[in-house]
Amino acid sequence: MELDNSTLDYFTSNFTDIPDTTTTPPWSETTLLGLQISLSALLAVVTLATVLSNAFVIATIFLTRKLHTPANFLIGSLAVTDLLVSILVMPISIVYTVSKTWSLGQIVCDIWLSSDITFCTASILHLCVIALDRYWAITDALEYSKRRTMRRAAVMVGVVWVISISISMPPLFWRQAKAHEELTECMVNTDQISYTLYSTFGAFYVPTVLLIILYGRIYVAARSRIFKTPSASGKRFTTAQLIQTSAGSSLCSLNSASNQEAHLHHVGGGGGGSPLFMNSVKVKLADSVLERKRLCAARERKATKTLGIILGAFIVCWLPFFVGTLVMAICKECWFDPVLFDIFTWLGYLNSLINPVIYTAFNDEFKQAFQKLIKFRRCS
Repeated sequence: MELDNSTLDYFTSNFTDIPDTTTTPPWSETTLLGLQISLSALLAVVTLATVLSNAFVIATIFLTRKLHTPANFLIGSLAVTDLLVSILVMPISIVYTVSKTWSLGQIVCDIWLSSDITFCTASILHLCVIALDRYWAITDALEYSKRRTMRRAAVMVGVVWVISISISMPPLFWRQAKAHEELTECMVNTDQISYTLYSTFGAFYVPTVLLIILYGRIYVAARSRIFKTPSASGKRFTTAQLIQTSAGSSLCSLNSASNQEAHLHHVGGGGGGSPLFMNSVKVKLADSVLERKRLCAARERKATKTLGIILGAFIVCWLPFFVGTLVMAICKECWFDPVLFDIFTWLGYLNSLINPVIYTAFNDEFKQAFQKLIKFRRCS
């Protein structure tokens, strides 16, 4: 997402009146060309890595039947969105970042800006629906498991795209007035402060607050499950029901296991009701429950660690860009170096590469499916 910098013209016009006292430019043409080639190569590597990582996530989900779940459907939709960013937005941004001038015309500029805002906003909002799905899966596990369907996931994705498009459309209307002029830059006009506030809060600030609240409650819920002790209601045991969550890790919902107690009485009846036999079965059952609780606790810790990494990466990648955007819209006297803002922009794009890496690196099911996919391709 690129932004207009009207104060740059002010500084440029002031410096044109200063006589040139140097005979050689600070950068020779050879050095400048080398820097442009190096920058192009670096950005191209980032773009290619983003394409491949998201394509592998999509292929892994599509080809692995075990991953055909509503939670993984949301992850796959996020990968599709990040793939669109890497294919339709980042390549053109490479050319524009390196050349510092726009030469593709008004129509391509409008399409590129709309795609940039739409896909980047959709990528951010996907993180919100994934967090919301995970929150419901933990706090209302039994009821939500009945409503957690592909149709519900598709509706959530549809809402994400409707909001994203509604944020990207307004600039198209006031840009039409400049369609007949020669275009040398392709940026969103920050003079429309109402739109800047609407877009930045809708695309980043509100989703960020929502993510912090949801992940905070998820973390608290996960911690409480880790340290939760078995119910002290006499001789009843607790059972761990593994609930598959949107991040791929399993979280444990601890509930009273009256069915295990009934099964225990059934087994005792078959063994003649011997007290020694009953005590032996109870000890084995208790050991089994404790072992499953240890497994659940380990998975809880891994899941909460994954949540922290996801949220931290998102904030690190997008916060500088949106803070700069808001400052430039509110403070007309403020000025950002264009190079610095290019860094902020590409730091935001980098989040589309980090998302699939996090989900595959910290998700055992994805790693196993990915390894099987790689072996299958090698064998074929």
